[in-house]
Amino acid sequence: MTRLAVVCTFLLLASAGAQADALERFKVFVKTTQAAKGNFEQKVQDRTGQPVQASRGTFVFVRPGHFRWEYLKPVDQLIVGDGQRVWIYDRDLNQVTVRRVTSALGSTPAALLAGASDVEKAFDLSEAGERDGLEWLEARPKEKEAGFERVKLGFGVAGIQAMELTDHFGQTTTLRFSNLERNPKVDPAQFRFEPPKGADVLGEK
Repeated sequence: MTRLAVVCTFLLLASAGAQADALERFKVFVKTTQAAKGNFEQKVQDRTGQPVQASRGTFVFVRPGHFRWEYLKPVDQLIVGDGQRVWIYDRDLNQVTVRRVTSALGSTPAALLAGASDVEKAFDLSEAGERDGLEWLEARPKEKEAGFERVKLGFGVAGIQAMELTDHFGQTTTLRFSNLERNPKVDPAQFRFEPPKGADVLGEK
């Protein structure tokens, strides 16, 4: 699963309130969360449970379509959505990939970044019980061409605390969130991106 898919899915499925069950918390988010920021740790495992990659970083987003997701270690990568385009900057390669928001997010649930808010049109939602001290919600995309099979969200007293994405090959990406702040004041400059001088720029412009 690409990092862009992980980022976009999180931006839709994040930071619900801390009351009722997981499904109710998720619905609260859709209605009340316009922006959020925090830190994350991400781990990828193959279908046998063996670790593939671990990384960490920071994120901030403002709906609709504005986000900044920065991987700090071990790969230095920045993903910025400015409302019109998504910019993926690999600092190690000095390479930028740019895509229009509509084509980058496609018909997946993450397309709600473009302004829609009726999550249940894109997902089949169901309660997934308790595990690791969290209440879990499972979301399965209705679109057959989605880049993942299912998403599970884990909710605790602080809102969303974990997300698990499983792709069609059985690979699982797990994110743990910390220092999560809902509806903070956000500097719009964080969502502006200019390719660095000398960088290779690929994709749609």
